[in-house]
Amino acid sequence: MVDSLTPAQRSQNMSRIRGKDTSPELTVRRLLHGLGYRYRVHRKDLPGTPDIAFSARQKAIMVHGCFWHRHPNCRFAYVPKSRTKFWAEKFARNQARDSAVQQALRERGWKVLVIWECELKEPEDLVFRLTSFLGPVVSTATPRKLA
Repeated sequence: MVDSLTPAQRSQNMSRIRGKDTSPELTVRRLLHGLGYRYRVHRKDLPGTPDIAFSARQKAIMVHGCFWHRHPNCRFAYVPKSRTKFWAEKFARNQARDSAVQQALRERGWKVLVIWECELKEPEDLVFRLTSFLGPVVSTATPRKLA
């Protein structure tokens, strides 16, 4: 099957795909913030620069796109019909990198949670997964003095 876009158009489309601050990632961050959790984003001192990191808890959240990271049994993890060999190699590299990053984080004592893009469609389930993984919200506000 031939690509319906010219190489220049395809290049322009692909150049718009970002690795940071994606819509799914922003959705998870908004949800976490609304629940009262505070976190750091894209910590460069950690393997793989996790999307969301909780230093005091030593927990990291990776927000993965189903297509790029090959969510098992997901309808969004399809293989393009053109250049299938290229895509198979690309996806294999992505999965190998994901495994290596998660292993490196675990070796440093961090726990890792992967949130898949398609899971954002069920917010109640996502809230349960996040709160189960992170535990209770710890308030950092200083208590007020009673007069």
